[in-house]
Amino acid sequence: MARESMAYDVVIVGAGPAGLSAAIRLRQRAQESGKDVSVCVLEKGSEVGAHILSGAVFEPRSLNELIPDWREREAPLNSPAAEDRFLYLTRNRAQRLPTPPHMNNHGNYIISLGNLCRWLGKQAEELGVEIYPGFAAAEVLYHDDGRVRGVATGDVGIGKDGHLTASHQPGLELHSRQTLFAEGCRGSLTKTLFERFDLRRGVDPQTFGIGIKELWEIDPTRHKQGTIVHTIGWPLDARTYGGSFLYHLENNQVAVGFVVGLDYANPYLSPFEEFQRFKTHPAIRATFEGGRRVAYGARAINEGGLQSIPRLTFPGGALIGCAAGFVNVPKIKGSHTAMKSGMIAAEAVFEALDGDMAEVTAYPERLRASWVWDELKRVRNIRPGFRWGLWGGLVNAGLETYVFRGSAPWTLRHHPDHEALKPAAACDPIQYPKPDGKVSFDRLSSVFLASTAHEENQPSHLTLKDPSVPISVNLMTYDAPEQRFCPAGVYEIVRDNGVPRLQINAQNCVHCKTCDIKDPTQNINWVTPEGGGGPNYPNM
Repeated sequence: MARESMAYDVVIVGAGPAGLSAAIRLRQRAQESGKDVSVCVLEKGSEVGAHILSGAVFEPRSLNELIPDWREREAPLNSPAAEDRFLYLTRNRAQRLPTPPHMNNHGNYIISLGNLCRWLGKQAEELGVEIYPGFAAAEVLYHDDGRVRGVATGDVGIGKDGHLTASHQPGLELHSRQTLFAEGCRGSLTKTLFERFDLRRGVDPQTFGIGIKELWEIDPTRHKQGTIVHTIGWPLDARTYGGSFLYHLENNQVAVGFVVGLDYANPYLSPFEEFQRFKTHPAIRATFEGGRRVAYGARAINEGGLQSIPRLTFPGGALIGCAAGFVNVPKIKGSHTAMKSGMIAAEAVFEALDGDMAEVTAYPERLRASWVWDELKRVRNIRPGFRWGLWGGLVNAGLETYVFRGSAPWTLRHHPDHEALKPAAACDPIQYPKPDGKVSFDRLSSVFLASTAHEENQPSHLTLKDPSVPISVNLMTYDAPEQRFCPAGVYEIVRDNGVPRLQINAQNCVHCKTCDIKDPTQNINWVTPEGGGGPNYPNM
């Protein structure tokens, strides 16, 4: 069956903060100039916000620029930051430390980023943007001369065996003059663009963390709206980068999460189990006793910063938001920079619509002249300094912040996360306590709270380049670390008559992309499932 097609001036892949900000800015400029610019946004989640997960303490700088009257429009920024606490944990104690200046949240808001995206989606639609949730962009389309022509959504109704079912429908082609890729961290199409246009030449590899989050309703007597707590130290050892957050939202809710840098070395480490263990700390457990866990999710986070940003444009398109990687790691924020990147790209694309649309090079030029570039440049050496461990990293961060003030005459480099794992024989196994069902839990009950769902009769979206590697390399050398670095119980070693094999429970996947990043031989390739599949995050 032939695919139908639709044509737009601009197609945006991903309805996150960057994609929606770009769409809004394009339509704002169109209305201001009296031009008709057609804009379409594709979103693989079942609705806008369904796949959005972040802490999140939100800096409204970009929102102030994009929609100055957001308060009158009732944007869901309801909990102003009130108090920052920064703690160093040992096994049984918590020591309060001075809050680093990057983590001062005066003027910021504790929010659900998913709800903010739902609100941004409504603003975009009121401006005439067409948004199609449940449609996963699965393929980049090209003109004969190599320019990006647009994207195509995936076919539906293909069975596990690869054959067409009675419900088969071909994907839809969306053609555009410019395509903006706002897929978020480790986007599946963005990876193919890196290779086709050699976008990563001359820059450091992107590095990542995995963020695991729960939303709780707690005892009102333990709730302090606006309170922000970050911790470092236990349960991680001093060689492993990571930490936690607790954010007190409105309605007696607390967002709690744990981030582990994916450059960890011990294949026995489980980010999920570290998170569950963290909540049992005496200084943390009291917050959740008597409370109720209402949501769970996980997502990879860009941590490479300035030196890992790739070339942003190519003939026919551009990368915006976390598809490129604009997270300010010391600030623990990336939504404001992602939004601004989308706004700058939209401005450049709009102005180029009447001229040569081959490659909108004005976008990266303007980005480098913006506050985004300056902000990331000042903190570029802080995250890579933690290669020297917690204490070496803190000393380096102090020097960068208070002595060099972001102007050190050097730039520290990054190394690929998947190369950091040591063989299992060189590491000590980690014994994790069993979940108590009160503040700590198992993976499957957690995945249930993510409301993740996939059409079961479809090819697995978790593909292996070489089916033999999970046993011959991962199991034999690293004791199958995919069983531990996946926060959703997707990967499981089972034995048939004593013979091990990897079982992939793709229906559990929460689309965090950790497997695609951390697999030691890069044998796992995450591709899009049928549109609408995956988690359905409420209020995350």
